[in-house]
Amino acid sequence: MPDSSTSRTDTETGPEPVNAPQTPIQPTVNPQAGSGSKGTEPMRAILLVVLGVACLSCSDATAKYLGRTLPPAEIAWMRYVVFTALVMPLALRGGSPRHKDRLSVLKTTRPGLQVVRGLGMLGSALFFIMAMQHLPLAEAAAISFVSPVFVTVLSILLLAEKVGVRRWAALLVGLAGVIIVIRPGADGFQPASLLPILTAFSWALGLVATRKMTVQENPLTTMVWSALTGLIALTALLPLHAAWPTPWEMLLGAFIGLVYTAAQWLLILAYRQGEASVLAPFTYVQLIWSTALGFLVFGAVPDQWTFVGTGVIIASGLYTAHRERMRARERRSIA
Repeated sequence: MPDSSTSRTDTETGPEPVNAPQTPIQPTVNPQAGSGSKGTEPMRAILLVVLGVACLSCSDATAKYLGRTLPPAEIAWMRYVVFTALVMPLALRGGSPRHKDRLSVLKTTRPGLQVVRGLGMLGSALFFIMAMQHLPLAEAAAISFVSPVFVTVLSILLLAEKVGVRRWAALLVGLAGVIIVIRPGADGFQPASLLPILTAFSWALGLVATRKMTVQENPLTTMVWSALTGLIALTALLPLHAAWPTPWEMLLGAFIGLVYTAAQWLLILAYRQGEASVLAPFTYVQLIWSTALGFLVFGAVPDQWTFVGTGVIIASGLYTAHRERMRARERRSIA
């Protein structure tokens, strides 16, 4: 998830998997990507995105399976423990080689925003795990893709960004797709459908907090603060919402953390090698993976309205990505 300065005149370059927002990692975009340089490898970057969102869907499906016997906070805690254990050595290596400066990676000029970002990522994780306890995996994933709407609104309110009419139109179409999926007022409506919306809002809050931080903020610092913020908060919640896991459940919890970390690493590599607006449409492959795993693992088949709404959401995202790609070309031609 790349940082963005507050002077940017538009919002996200396109949709990202909301489960990526549950991560403290933010992909570092290759500065040459999208500039037509030889450093850009679009096909390899696309493959990495597809594999990354596949790993995210595997993590989600496993979390949904564990949700049958373990509370959401404990599942999220397991993931944060493994994730933090894997990334902390990498983060500490990013500090000064001198031992006394190893903890310099913890130094930040915006501690308040770092905590807000960490809590936003944590909220996104918890709400999504809670949603999967009540909703099919594909439906929860589809609804959570409403996050660009919240990103846009929060960016206008908190970052004073400007959004064009076409972008608003595309976002409203995406919102209509979400409404089709959840069908408020219909017999099939479930209050749990609001949980993926809270997931999307939490993710958007974390993203806007990232943008509001200065561009000089070290990405490793942001990663560590988000990881530790989430882990500390979940550890505090654990005594209130915990059940003693079996060895099999602990193994699955470790698997969630490993696959989730692999997903973030694949996405980092992808965004280093490809243009964000080119890669954005391929994040929707997550909906395909989620649908397939939902059927294979849980025997869930989305109804026709879920398919229709998902199609509308994807169309909105594809149009937004296309507009961003055109805008990027115009900026490069002017430069």
